[in-house]
Amino acid sequence: MRALLQRVREARVSVDGKVVGEIGHGLCILAGATHTDTPAIADALAHKVATMRIFEDDAGKLNLSVLDTGGAALVVSQFTLYADTSGGRRPAFVAAARPEVAEPLITRFAEALKREGIAKVEQGVFRAMMLVEIHNDGPVTIWVEV
Repeated sequence: MRALLQRVREARVSVDGKVVGEIGHGLCILAGATHTDTPAIADALAHKVATMRIFEDDAGKLNLSVLDTGGAALVVSQFTLYADTSGGRRPAFVAAARPEVAEPLITRFAEALKREGIAKVEQGVFRAMMLVEIHNDGPVTIWVEV
């Protein structure tokens, strides 16, 4: 699995003009799955994300995790994280897991974030056209894989 973490002041995702997920301070997480991913990988990614030290402490150092700061998480499924652009100008998505495989893994990842201790975890809608609004803080954007 892959995740693109964006430290945010706030983020929301809408489908057909209706907000389906919204957070304040925390992480907007674009998450994708590939063919070989498993529930154990989803859990490991959640642990890594929840404990990733990308928030500033009082000295301005990136020493705090989303757990340390009491932040929230907004998880948005993003199969395009597995785009292969090596063959030309049109990306190929053959490395992305099929929807019937990816959806339960993305859901498992979001649930694992809750089990890790993130109190508020919101999600987008799988396979929907989503409008994602991100108020990036920093900006800080981190690529994570397990």
